[in-house]
Amino acid sequence: MNKSILQKLSLGTSVLLVSMNALSWTPSPEPVDPIPEPTPCEGECDFSRGPNPTVSSLEAEAGPYSVSTQSVSSSVNGFGGGTIHFPTGTTGTMGAIAIVPGFVSPESSIIWWGPRLASHGFVVITIATNSPFDQPDSRERQVSAALDYVITQSNGSNSPISGMVDASRVAAMGWSMGGGGSLRLASGTRLSAAIPLAPWHTGSNSFDQIETPTLIIACENDAVATVNMHGSPFYERIPSTTDKAYLEIAGGNHSCANGGGTNGGLLGKYGVSWMKRFIDNDLRYDQFLCGPDHAANSAVSEYRDTCNY
Repeated sequence: MNKSILQKLSLGTSVLLVSMNALSWTPSPEPVDPIPEPTPCEGECDFSRGPNPTVSSLEAEAGPYSVSTQSVSSSVNGFGGGTIHFPTGTTGTMGAIAIVPGFVSPESSIIWWGPRLASHGFVVITIATNSPFDQPDSRERQVSAALDYVITQSNGSNSPISGMVDASRVAAMGWSMGGGGSLRLASGTRLSAAIPLAPWHTGSNSFDQIETPTLIIACENDAVATVNMHGSPFYERIPSTTDKAYLEIAGGNHSCANGGGTNGGLLGKYGVSWMKRFIDNDLRYDQFLCGPDHAANSAVSEYRDTCNY
């Protein structure tokens, strides 16, 4: 067989092999995107902000942030006006807290809490009520309306708190009948935390259904909302499965939890720690709620809790 024929046969064989390989080739599958990891806030979210807390920083007159205020007109719908206190020098969204006063009491009776909490990284509204004679059920509705107002202001573009509020992280506080109102609101599912101050409430209630983390601050010598008729049984009525605590101020009268005076440091430490722990899920504050021997402090006549949180 001559050389020309051999070359043609070799070429033909090569073409045949290439063709067979082409027929048997299977394309590689398209790459499949991995299942996305859940975002951090689909589970337990940490919204912590600010420096590591210490007893001295919590008992100080103000937290790490400067505070500005915005007045709210008494003509607003749902409540009697008030003041928004908000931190400056920090970024991102933060929790909101609404605070309502007691029977025949003005906003000024609870306004101390506004800048105290705002200076630790919360948007706080202290309010007046539609009528000084409003009962706890009305005060429940008004403190909820105040939270709605703050969220609406945050969602707007012309407000000094525009974009500052995380509507999923809100809390309520109240003094006396306002405390009763905050307990009523805590019976629902809206709040991340509640702090009733010397709470007063009579009649039927749903406190046995409260799942909201609740710190009751009571006053040992309260002659209006006596601890054995109000604060203490309210605490016991809240399920033991709920994160809760009961702080009783030694020798305190009905206004012992309103702020300032000799109790300012104590109230700041527990109030800020509770809101930080349950609005921000900041575990750094557990140490102030579950760690110490609370009753060793002469300013505390009694402390109960369901630690660990």
